[in-house]
Amino acid sequence: MNQLDITGRLLPDTACDEMILNNHALQFQPAIQINHTTIHCTRCASDCEKAEAQLPDETYFCYQCFNLGRLDSSMKLVHLPGINQFEVVHPVLTWKGRLTELQQKCSDEVVKTFQEHQNKLLWAVTGAGKTEISFAGIAWALAQGLRVGIASPRVDVCVELYPRYQAAFANTSMILLHGKSEEPYQYRQLTICTTHQLLRFQDAFDVLIIDEVDAFPYANNDSLQMAAKRSVKKHGSLLLMTATPSPKLRQQYQVSYLPLRFHRHLLPKIKIHFCFNWKRKIYAGKIPQKVIFKVLQKIERQQRFLLFVPRIKDLQVVDEILSKKYHGEKCWKTVYSADEARMEKVQAMRDEKVLFLITTTILERGVTFPGIDVIIFGGDERVFSVASLVQIAGRVGRKASRPTGDVDCYIGSYSSNVAEARKQIAEMNRKGKALG
Repeated sequence: MNQLDITGRLLPDTACDEMILNNHALQFQPAIQINHTTIHCTRCASDCEKAEAQLPDETYFCYQCFNLGRLDSSMKLVHLPGINQFEVVHPVLTWKGRLTELQQKCSDEVVKTFQEHQNKLLWAVTGAGKTEISFAGIAWALAQGLRVGIASPRVDVCVELYPRYQAAFANTSMILLHGKSEEPYQYRQLTICTTHQLLRFQDAFDVLIIDEVDAFPYANNDSLQMAAKRSVKKHGSLLLMTATPSPKLRQQYQVSYLPLRFHRHLLPKIKIHFCFNWKRKIYAGKIPQKVIFKVLQKIERQQRFLLFVPRIKDLQVVDEILSKKYHGEKCWKTVYSADEARMEKVQAMRDEKVLFLITTTILERGVTFPGIDVIIFGGDERVFSVASLVQIAGRVGRKASRPTGDVDCYIGSYSSNVAEARKQIAEMNRKGKALG
């Protein structure tokens, strides 16, 4: 580790070499603040009960951010402020694509936001090209020698974005950070990371972009939102991007709005199918014949798709039943958030090594599989929020070569979330049609 590698970072002193700790420019602060009945973690800003956080040696640790490495009251957090030290190699932007007129308008607004050190919400429908819209603003920042961070709550999103940004900024040093990263941390001009990794930064980025800002676990997580703000320099810019912003987000930030996909086709509609007894069936280890027929039909046609289920425990039920009903070679995998092979399974779907995935809402957003359809089983369950359903429907029709597709939603009874999702999609299509 060298001094550049701790510039803009917030690390425990135990992670730093003695030579680095002797740097007079270092800033130190207690890792844990001990109060009467609680302790306060400086890294994640969480409060923990003293009785639950006490260690045998009578020190205290934060159990809220333990997955980032233990932090206890015997430690200090170290921060090294510093100026950017990057060699700018031209051309900065190596992407050769072209934006549509509507995309260009949003792109110009993003550039202006960064130039004026402001914050902005980019609200664009699924498949509108948010990533490409961000390129010009990022290119401007990198050309000025500024440091840029791109964060997302979902590791799948980060893994998918990384090669796209590598291709778009081939001459820029960059790094990908997430909980399973094998590459050691290095000081880079462009950092792509999960929002949890932002807990290790302070005053690091001149520009920070948070993609899928309304996704779990970032949404409604005070600790992660604090980390995002702390990681941006005093006069830095914050760009939030999503297709499904909450009313609160829309009120808090200046908005750039794009209701039409880049290929100018409308968003796919959600088709409702009633399976009035699906809950009783799945508790008995069965699934409705309608769903089985639809899945087998897609397998026969070799149509790639995602099959969403409400709960992790439903994955095994659906998997076992399909294995009995389909007599060919198994052409699917199951995947969920804590699946140790999650990244490999998602990559297998990208590489077309499997025909479909049976998944929870973990793949509702941020991943693109060209030409797929979607089946939502149990769409009336609460886990399928309005935003979740809109995002799931948005997995379909994302490529100009196949701008349409099927979104089949199987429910047991009327669902206000499904109705509202259909209403929102219809409203965005109305606005998109007016532009198109």
